[in-house]
Amino acid sequence: MRYAFIKTHSTAWPVRHLCRLLDLHPSGYYAWLREPKSKQARANERLLGLIKQFWLESGGVYGYRKVHRDLREVGETCGKHRVYRLMKSAGLRAEVGYRRRPRHRSGTPSVVAPNRLAQQFTTAAPDEAWVTDITHIRTHEGWLPTVL
Repeated sequence: MRYAFIKTHSTAWPVRHLCRLLDLHPSGYYAWLREPKSKQARANERLLGLIKQFWLESGGVYGYRKVHRDLREVGETCGKHRVYRLMKSAGLRAEVGYRRRPRHRSGTPSVVAPNRLAQQFTTAAPDEAWVTDITHIRTHEGWLPTVL
């Protein structure tokens, strides 16, 4: 970060002054210019290439745990948290929630009673018609909520 600051402001100020201001040695800055990526950054790029390869071979389904397992199978030594961090920074995610086939529902279907009352709730005498409050009715397509 400090070396990048020196690089952007080196046109306006001398490099030695900026290095002295930031308490850096100029040789470190010039070494950074020749080799801007560290060994760890280069190793992460190589590992990310392998991660993308295994992730694509899985069809974009595998998460960091299974990708880590595949890396270990080919002899790569790295931690699963490193694989997680690299996959997250590259935007690689596991596919969550597969589409499932509709399952077979066993049992006898419900018997639908005919509507003999036809919404006429007034009767001439007591005990001629009985009604109840059902809030959900099971149908062949699932549970049907009723509105009263």
